[in-house]
Amino acid sequence: MSTAMSRQAITDDPDAPHAPGHGGSAPAGPPIERPRDERPRQRKLRRRAVGRWVKRILLAIVVLGLGGAIVKGMLPKPVTVDMATVAREPMQVTIDEDGQARVIDRYVVSAPLMGRVARIELDPGDEVRDGDVVARIVPLDPPLLDDRTRSQSESRVAQAQAARAQTAAQMARARASLSFAKTEAGRARELFAKGAIPQQKLEQAEMGERTAKADHDSSKFASRVASYELEMARAALGHLDKKHGPGDQLEVPAPVSGRVLKVLQESEGVVQPGTPLLSVGDPSALEIVVDVLTSDAVKITPGARVAIDRWGGESVEGRVRRVEPSAFTRLSALGVQEQRVNVIIELTAPRESWANLGDGYRVEAHITIWEQADALTIPVSSVFRHGDGWAVYRVDDGVSHLIPVDLGQRNGRVAQVTTGLEAGQSVVVHPSDRIQDGVQVTPR
Repeated sequence: MSTAMSRQAITDDPDAPHAPGHGGSAPAGPPIERPRDERPRQRKLRRRAVGRWVKRILLAIVVLGLGGAIVKGMLPKPVTVDMATVAREPMQVTIDEDGQARVIDRYVVSAPLMGRVARIELDPGDEVRDGDVVARIVPLDPPLLDDRTRSQSESRVAQAQAARAQTAAQMARARASLSFAKTEAGRARELFAKGAIPQQKLEQAEMGERTAKADHDSSKFASRVASYELEMARAALGHLDKKHGPGDQLEVPAPVSGRVLKVLQESEGVVQPGTPLLSVGDPSALEIVVDVLTSDAVKITPGARVAIDRWGGESVEGRVRRVEPSAFTRLSALGVQEQRVNVIIELTAPRESWANLGDGYRVEAHITIWEQADALTIPVSSVFRHGDGWAVYRVDDGVSHLIPVDLGQRNGRVAQVTTGLEAGQSVVVHPSDRIQDGVQVTPR
């Protein structure tokens, strides 16, 4: 029973092969194949195709990157430059020279006649008053009694009388100039208060008043000195006309009140007439003398503002009082002969600000010859010669452009531009040979 059922199951199984030797009606033939699933294979093919395209794209990107780098390397690079901005700012043009402080009115006390001068006990800085004895001269016989000495003394008296008459005329003229200057200054103040004249006219009038006052004070000093010279000449002549005892001596008084600036004859000894003994002056009345080239002196006008520094203290202000009319020759440090002229500067700053400044001190003066409150300026280092004129490289959107410009005043830092540029534009500073018209630039 079980054997029959097994045979029936085998016979009924369509996929079971027919065993040889068994009975049955199905003929022998090739096995029947079942259809396969193609989806995994297609997915694999698609992944391979995508991988090939990704490789191609990456290769293309690498090739394009290398090509771009090569092209970029072959292209001209922007030149790195320093740039400055055209600006409106206050501008000054000055003449800068070394100068020297000196006492305005100084007097050198000299020996009125030949004799033996005693040792001078005064030291520089000591205060003396008008009439104080500053030196003593002991007579020598016979030189004090000879005819030639008497003749020289008489001539000196006549010379001193003429000098006093001359200083009297100068003092009268200075007094008249001071009166006129005061009147002009007062009239200028009234007109300025009403708005009828500019401030420059007022400053010129006040400058004239100060100059006239300084000349008047100087003339008074000269008058006192002339009187002193006449007195000393008469004393020397009278000293010759009388008999001298063993202890007789000639006392030399101070001509003016002030301080001893320098002792020129310290030791005792025989002196000739006119030998300098010491110098006296007022250290609080100082002026600055500056020698400048004659080509610069023609640009300086009386009343010009001056800044004085490098004397050991803070910068102080002054004004030009006078430009001397006569020049002199001086040898420069390079061995070149230069024609120079002295410029006299008065200190307008308060005395307290330069109280430590003394006679003979070195200073540096900056004399203003031109100034403007809103000048259009560029650095001097950005300007260069172009043909018969001047030019700069203006930068617009990273590109340099050659722009001809016209210049006005210049100092050591900036130059005034009259035409060619406008405020706010950028220019190249220190342009090199690599900078040309149309070259791309980038700021440093």
